[in-house]
Amino acid sequence: MLEFARWRYALVAIVIALSVFYAIPNLFPQDPAVQITAARGAPVSEAMVPRVRGALEEAGIGFESVAMEEGALLVRVGDLDGQARAAELLRSELGSDYSVALNLANTVPDWLDAIGAGPMPLGLDLQGGVHFLMEVDVDAGRERQLEAFAGNVRNALRDAGVEGAAVSHSGDTIAVRLQSEDARDAARSAIQSGLQQLQVTNAGDSALEVTIRPDELQQILDGAIQQNIATLGNRINELGVAEPLIQRQGANRIVVQLPGVQDTAAAKRILGATATLEYRAVAGSDADAQAAAAGGRVPPGAELFYRRGLEPGQRGAPVLLSRRVIASGDQLVSATSITDPQSGTPAVSVRLDSVGGDAMQAFTRENVGNGMGVVLTERIPEVRMVDGEEVRSTRVNEEVISVATIQGVFGSQFQTTGLDSPDEAANLALLLRAGSLAAPVDIVEERVIGPSLGQENIEAGARALLIGFVALCVLMVVYYRLFGLISVTALLVNLLLLTAVLSLMGATLTMPGIAGIVLTLGMAIDGNVLILERIRDELRVGNTPANSIRAGYERAWTVIFDSNVTKLISAIALIAMAVGAVRGFAVVLLVGTLTSVFTSVTVSRAIATLVYGHGRKLKSVSV
Repeated sequence: MLEFARWRYALVAIVIALSVFYAIPNLFPQDPAVQITAARGAPVSEAMVPRVRGALEEAGIGFESVAMEEGALLVRVGDLDGQARAAELLRSELGSDYSVALNLANTVPDWLDAIGAGPMPLGLDLQGGVHFLMEVDVDAGRERQLEAFAGNVRNALRDAGVEGAAVSHSGDTIAVRLQSEDARDAARSAIQSGLQQLQVTNAGDSALEVTIRPDELQQILDGAIQQNIATLGNRINELGVAEPLIQRQGANRIVVQLPGVQDTAAAKRILGATATLEYRAVAGSDADAQAAAAGGRVPPGAELFYRRGLEPGQRGAPVLLSRRVIASGDQLVSATSITDPQSGTPAVSVRLDSVGGDAMQAFTRENVGNGMGVVLTERIPEVRMVDGEEVRSTRVNEEVISVATIQGVFGSQFQTTGLDSPDEAANLALLLRAGSLAAPVDIVEERVIGPSLGQENIEAGARALLIGFVALCVLMVVYYRLFGLISVTALLVNLLLLTAVLSLMGATLTMPGIAGIVLTLGMAIDGNVLILERIRDELRVGNTPANSIRAGYERAWTVIFDSNVTKLISAIALIAMAVGAVRGFAVVLLVGTLTSVFTSVTVSRAIATLVYGHGRKLKSVSV
C-alpha cells in the first residue's frame, strides 16, 4: 500500500503556495516612468508633486500618476514615447539640482510588496543600455603612493634630526643616501618607528633601501580601486541612471553598466567629470558672512561660500573663507571615518602627502583655535541642444561640506571632528575620497545595447523556454502516459519554484540566466525518468504495482542524489571563480538543481500517491 505522510503533504502545499506568491510578480508588466531624485540622493519634497504635474499638463503630455514612491518622485506614463517627452521636459524644467532618469515602475500590488515579493530585474542585455569595462592604472597608483611615502620619509628624517639625507624613489623602491653609517642607523630607526607601512634594508655603509610592505601595498591598491568605484558612483548619479551597476572585476578592472542609457558620449562625459577639494582658513565670523551675503561686500582676501543645503537647489548658511588654499584634494592620500578616541564622537581621519602635510603643519602652527573649511568643487561637462546644434559647457558646483575648529598642530595626518553622527562621518569620508580618482582609469571596452535588441532577446528567450518546455511535456506524456503527466506537473512546480527563489533572491535576469532555466528544465526531467524507468523494471520482474511505485522512488533516490551532486559542484565552482554573465548562469544552475531534486523526489511522489495510493487496490500502472 502506498502512503505519504501528512506533514509531507503539508510541506509540499506550503512550498507551492509560497512559490505562487513570489513568482506571480513576474507576470505584472512594468509601466514606463520618469524617476526624479535630488542630485545628491536626498529625498525629494512633496512640494515637487504639483510643480511636476502642472508642467506636464501645460505641455499636454499625458500621464497616469505623479506620486512619491520610496523617496523618489515617480511619473508613470502610458508609453515609451510619452516617457521620452516627459523626461526631456522635466530635465529643462527642474534644472541641474535634480536627476531625471528613465525607469520602469513596479505595478505589483501592495499586498505582494508587503511580503517582499517582487519581479526579477532585467539585465543590460534584456533592457538595453551602455556597458563599460574600465582598467585601473595600478602602476600610476603605486607611483603616487611612493611619492607620498617618499615625502613622509623626508619628514620623518627631518623630525628625527637626521641631516644631509637625500631621498629619491625609482620603480618600487625609495633610496635614502646618508652622510655616515651612524646617520644611516638613525635614519633606519626613525623610519621604522614612524612609518610601519614601510620595510627598510641596508643598501651599503651609508644608504638605505625602503619599500612598501606587500600587504600594505595590496591594501593601498585595493583602496584605490574602491575609491574609484565610489567616485564613479557619485558621477553616475549626475547622469540620472535609475539602477546602475558598478562593480570590481578581477584584480584591476571595474565594470560599469548603465541600463536605459543609449548615449555613450554623454556617459563618457559624466564619467570624465572632475572634482577637487580645497582646505581654506575661515576668514570671518558667521555675522560677517551674513552681512557679506546680504550686502555683497566681501572683505579683502576673503571669498564668500555657502554650506551644503538640506534640500537640493537650496543654499546653506554663508561662510567666509580665505582665498589662500592650504591644501587641495590632489594632495589627499586617504580619508576614513573613525571614532575620536578622546571624545568618543564620530570623526574623519585624513592623510595628505608630504607637500600638503608641510603646508598644513605650517598653517596649523599659527592658527590653533581658528576655523578651517573644506570646499568641494565639481566641474561637470554638459551638452545641450540649442537650435539643433550641440552646445558644450561646464557646470561648476562649489559648496562647503565641513567647517571645523583647529584643536592643535598637525601635518599630513589629522582628524575632522564636530560631526553629528557616524553616518555623517562616513558620508564626509566618502566625499573626501570621491573628490578625484585615486588612480587613472582607461575604458578598454564599451558596448551599446538598444532597447529593441533587449526586447528581441526577451522574445527569443521566451520562445526557447516555451519550445523546450512543450517538447519535454509532449515526450513525457506520450512515452510514460499518466506517470508522464505526473512528471510534467512536477516539472511545472519546478519552474514555479525556481522563478520564486530567483525573484526572492533579487537575481537579475539575463540571457545566460534564461539559458540556465532552459537547461535546468531539460536536466530536471532526468530524475523523473530515472524513477519511472525503475518502476518499469520492478513491474517487469513481477512486482506488484504499489510495491513497484514505492521501490521506484526509494531505489532511484541514490542515483538522483549522485548525479545532482556533480551538477552542484560544477555550479559552486563557477560561482566561486567566474564573473559577470557566467556567474549568473551558475547561480540559476545551482538553484535549479536544488529545486529539481525536491520536485522530482518529493512533489512527484506526493502526486503519485494521491493518484495511486491510500488504500487503493492497483491492478496496473499507466507507465
